[in-house]
Amino acid sequence: MSIDADARTDEGTPPATPAAVPRRARRRWRRRLGIAAALVVLLLVPLAWVQGAGQARLRTQATVQDAPVALVFGAGLRPDGSPSTYLRRRLDAAQTLYESGRVQVILVSGDSGSIGHDEPTAMHDYLVAAGVPTGAVVLDYAGFDTHDTCVRAHRVFGVDAAVVLTQDYHVRRAVFSCSAAGIDTQGIGVSSASVRPEQLTQWRLREVPASYKAWWDGLTGRDPVYLGPAETGVQDALRDS
Repeated sequence: MSIDADARTDEGTPPATPAAVPRRARRRWRRRLGIAAALVVLLLVPLAWVQGAGQARLRTQATVQDAPVALVFGAGLRPDGSPSTYLRRRLDAAQTLYESGRVQVILVSGDSGSIGHDEPTAMHDYLVAAGVPTGAVVLDYAGFDTHDTCVRAHRVFGVDAAVVLTQDYHVRRAVFSCSAAGIDTQGIGVSSASVRPEQLTQWRLREVPASYKAWWDGLTGRDPVYLGPAETGVQDALRDS
């Protein structure tokens, strides 16, 4: 048998030289690193998109521009049916905007899908008790989540421009969702200080998966759980303001 034949493997391929093995290993690692980097980018883009788009439209009570509507998202009720602490902060901010003349109508949107849990009515009653005219408060009873509230505000209530009011950790996503729904949106974040820091941490962490969902909902144009017919409440209130 020749030397050349002895140097071949059973498959008829010459064995790798010592220098070829490291080169192949390096190529494999580069491919793996490239795939990993691509996955990281794909994971980060939706999150950065949602949070960055929201950040660009954040305002304060002093810097917000006039808008026809303040949009307040529901945030739970107390056992007696009154707004939770977080929800009161949102409503107080909306009242300040209304009293300063920065908005003309307050659209309150929340969940009323179960017996004894009626966020929009509780929000309306709180604002009216604080001195906001009942005619300036419009109720959306099917705001089951942020995306649903934004889509319904635009498609059902005809809102084209609004200031959204919610806690500081949620406001960027809310701005993104309302902008994606077709609303010229500004956002004001209110305090999220809590006597239960561990719960606040959970809510902040929840914004990560919620941002991915918001991105996907906006990208696909998902319909809300309940769309329903057009309502004239906002236009009526603006005409009478």
